[in-house]
Amino acid sequence: MTTASAGLTIRVSRGTGAGRTTLAAFDAALADAGVANFNLIRLSSVVPPGSTVLEVDKVDQLVGEHGDALYCVYADAYAVLPGHEAWAGVAWSLRDDDSGAGLFVEHEGPSHEQVDLDLSLSLQDLSVTRGGGFHEAGRALSHITCDSLPVCAVVVATYRREGWGAQEVSSDGR
Repeated sequence: MTTASAGLTIRVSRGTGAGRTTLAAFDAALADAGVANFNLIRLSSVVPPGSTVLEVDKVDQLVGEHGDALYCVYADAYAVLPGHEAWAGVAWSLRDDDSGAGLFVEHEGPSHEQVDLDLSLSLQDLSVTRGGGFHEAGRALSHITCDSLPVCAVVVATYRREGWGAQEVSSDGR
């Protein structure tokens, strides 16, 4: 767990799932992570100042209405051949100045070693790109092995959800 001043709480959860297609496996993994009923809007991995990043179980993920938009960073990995593994991971770093500002990186791969290494290297490089001053603050990995059906592993970092509300429709239907 990482703490900062009051601000955005980013929840990180993990899930795995299997299905008759990779899409069905992805949906099952999202359900296991607690975010299946949202429309995912993928973000580019920057943590706003004042944020707190928490690892949570699916029951402590953001709650919303069916179909709400969910702003998130996520990694999703798939395996379709028996015996093959799917690994997904998200790691985050925070600025050394305790501002709560930071970075997320997300990677997928066929092994723990590959995903773990990619997460470390990406965090290091993203810090260098910004002149340094970031330290790793956490990481979450998810994995599953294919038995027969396609499988998916996900890690989801949720920023906020947004309902659609009343949509205005003009007189010509647009």
